Amino acid sequence: MVATSSVQDANPSPFPLQDIQELSITIAAKELDPTLLSEQFLKFSGIVPNEWELARQPVLNPGGSQVMFKNGVGIVAQPRTIMFMETIGAKDFKEVLVAEVARQYVSKLPNAEYKGITISPKYLAPFPSNIDGARHYITKTLLSPGPWQDVGNAPIQAGVNFLYQLDRCQLNLNINQAMLQLPDQQSIAAVLFAGNFNYPIETNNSQECLALVLKGLNEWQADFAIFKDIINERFLSHQQPESVFTKTR
Repeated sequence: MVATSSVQDANPSPFPLQDIQELSITIAAKELDPTLLSEQFLKFSGIVPNEWELARQPVLNPGGSQVMFKNGVGIVAQPRTIMFMETIGAKDFKEVLVAEVARQYVSKLPNAEYKGITISPKYLAPFPSNIDGARHYITKTLLSPGPWQDVGNAPIQAGVNFLYQLDRCQLNLNINQAMLQLPDQQSIAAVLFAGNFNYPIETNNSQECLALVLKGLNEWQADFAIFKDIINERFLSHQQPESVFTKTR
């Protein structure tokens, strides 16, 4: 397990934590009933504090349920997966709550046949001064120019997918163009980096399944640090997109 201070101090980068926009944790199980996900269940079982306020009316049905809170934490359940997500923005690392919520959930359901856990950080790198900055970054920096880009009557739109084999797991990294909507209705170009650290669980022993899920939840900070390092030091070390997130609060 990596301590918060270690993650923050290691691999310093020019891009602050607030540029990381979202962290989600998806847990797969053989059988999960989405109708069990309700505000009452979450609060009465102690998974979330009683004082958390809903951001909107929960959705509850057999095909999929979701509960969203005003603090940026949301939970979405489907028949075989449950996803815990949190909007991070300018939060300090120690203020990120989503992993603890997921930990409380699996602790309250220890006998579920868990099949895997995926840690998914997302990062938006804005290009506020150039509407074509995100497209140029993908098509001219990540992709070599060539005749395959000169088809049709509009500039090519592109996305890139990378698969890394790490010591502990596989990391799937998708890079796509995005538009960032600011509060003043202005839109700016951005590049969205979306990562998935995938940890399959290949045992049928319920205690071992639970232990592996909890291990993944306890080590999410290490994945977060790896993701930040890859984005900042490998992809954006020669790019200096101006961060706009502190300007919009």
